[in-house]
Amino acid sequence: MGCKVDTLIERHSLTVPVSEYDSVDEYLVARWTGSDGRSADGYKALTEWFNKRLLKRLYEEHDRDTVTVHLDREYELIMGEETLHRDELAADLATDGLDIDEIDSELPSWSTMRHHLKDCLEAEKETQSAETDWETDTVRMAREQATEKAQSVLSSLASKGRLRNGERADVDVQVKLSCPECSVRVPFADAVERGYVCETHFDAESDESVREQGRNALSLLAVPYGLLEGIQTAILEDPYLVEAVATAAIPL
Repeated sequence: MGCKVDTLIERHSLTVPVSEYDSVDEYLVARWTGSDGRSADGYKALTEWFNKRLLKRLYEEHDRDTVTVHLDREYELIMGEETLHRDELAADLATDGLDIDEIDSELPSWSTMRHHLKDCLEAEKETQSAETDWETDTVRMAREQATEKAQSVLSSLASKGRLRNGERADVDVQVKLSCPECSVRVPFADAVERGYVCETHFDAESDESVREQGRNALSLLAVPYGLLEGIQTAILEDPYLVEAVATAAIPL
């Protein structure tokens, strides 16, 4: 039985815009492994590509505008937090027969994409030699371990009858950094890539100080009941290291 990605590809007849590939799966593997001669992409980039491809297809099925610039902006709103702009988009989508929350739950997480590539497609990727980035590797391993522990806890809760269909849920653990001065919150990888958490309150001269304050301001949020203790005990020896947001999409 296929995973969520397989189901979505078949349900919406998804294809790739490049003629040299026969299927979405072939394209995903080529981009992940870098076998097409380009730099290999990570789970996040592939998940975003797949989700936008799926969103475009959903729009086409409902005769909605699929201009790229609009699609990119609306994708960010759909995946983002509750805001006035998101509410406005929700109302606009409703006029075309689309529900923003249903779309949000339909889009796969990076962990689902990882499972699809490594387990469903059994794709393998050569480890490239590079300068060790232990900080990023530590956070990545924490996310992966948190995901595995959360899935284990969900299975246990389901077997005890405390969480219906818990073993079928997709777990998405996100690491985000918060600005100590305002409400800005960004993914860890994005902050590291650009060198700051918040552009408004970024001070190049006190870069290290701001990063330290931002790190200490993090907390463990939105973890479903029953997961918090297991995750903290198992992997987060320093609870101030990351903010892990675990979202379990449980099919009814």
